[in-house]
Amino acid sequence: MPKNKSHSGASRRFRVTGTGKIMRRRTNKNHLLEHKPSKRTRRLSVDVRVSPADARKIRKLLG
Repeated sequence: MPKNKSHSGASRRFRVTGTGKIMRRRTNKNHLLEHKPSKRTRRLSVDVRVSPADARKIRKLLG
């Protein structure tokens, strides 16, 4: 059987850590950053773990 391809959009948006957690970026850190407080942009810089409900679906997309 041929290999399954991973979902290219999902592979750009999510990454799997060494321990198997799926991480994602936070929203609101793309543009229009000039008027947002530095405190907020620093907080948005940190990657967060995907919720367990979504993790199962994302893991399937990543292959």
